[in-house]
Amino acid sequence: MAKQRFSGKVVWITGASSGIGEALALQLVDEGARVIVSARRAELLEKVKARASRPEDVALLAMDVAQTDLAKTYVEQALAAFGKVDVMVHNAGIGQRSLVSETPLDEDRRIMEVNYFGVVALTKALLPEMKARGGGHFVVVSSVTGYVGTPFRSGYAASKHALHGFFESLRAEGHKENVAVTIVCPGFVDTDIAIKAIERAGGGEVEKTATRAKANAHGISAEQCARVMVDGIAKRSREVYVGGKEIAGIYARRYAPGLLARMLRRIETV
Repeated sequence: MAKQRFSGKVVWITGASSGIGEALALQLVDEGARVIVSARRAELLEKVKARASRPEDVALLAMDVAQTDLAKTYVEQALAAFGKVDVMVHNAGIGQRSLVSETPLDEDRRIMEVNYFGVVALTKALLPEMKARGGGHFVVVSSVTGYVGTPFRSGYAASKHALHGFFESLRAEGHKENVAVTIVCPGFVDTDIAIKAIERAGGGEVEKTATRAKANAHGISAEQCARVMVDGIAKRSREVYVGGKEIAGIYARRYAPGLLARMLRRIETV
């Protein structure tokens, strides 16, 4: 019998049609939450709802986080589903696999629009309602790359670094109003984000990658990652690190940056 730590809570998850977002939605429903699942493709969200232990407690909201001009509309639709949002999980995002020298600026902008500005727009649109209700909780799915910029991930790393700066400021500002922030930093997780990444190799045309990055294919499962996340969300942890030995990179960045820099130079494949 699953714990019921989220009984009475409403959780909104973006990027919930597969991977970490889907696994998180299913586990939160098991723990008593009512969940709003969002992604661009409604038919995939329908499949997530069908898999839930209580489908009646899953609401669908098809949306594109990059359409920041619609952020207020999306928030209104989310609030209409169950009357409130206690926890907002920013999980939607796109990956990247390309060298700095081969990445056009418009691709960097696209990554920032989805991974950063889309998140910021939804946060700003939802924040007044949370404050009016006496508080809320933002959960931000960053990455180990949010601390450690690695080869072939410049735009992705930049977008995750930006999220840390924004939400650390929001955490400090929102403390007195009971607005909590949890930043989740997964390492290698076996999901489709690498398959869906923007790739540019050898100056070729931009295309979606057809295979997982080797590291991701040998990473933990989305379900394992979601279990750790659920615990962190329940505790309102400041940060949650989840993965394998790659998590050591976060600590190396703090305590042995020179050593880490030398190790990163040896990464030659995507």
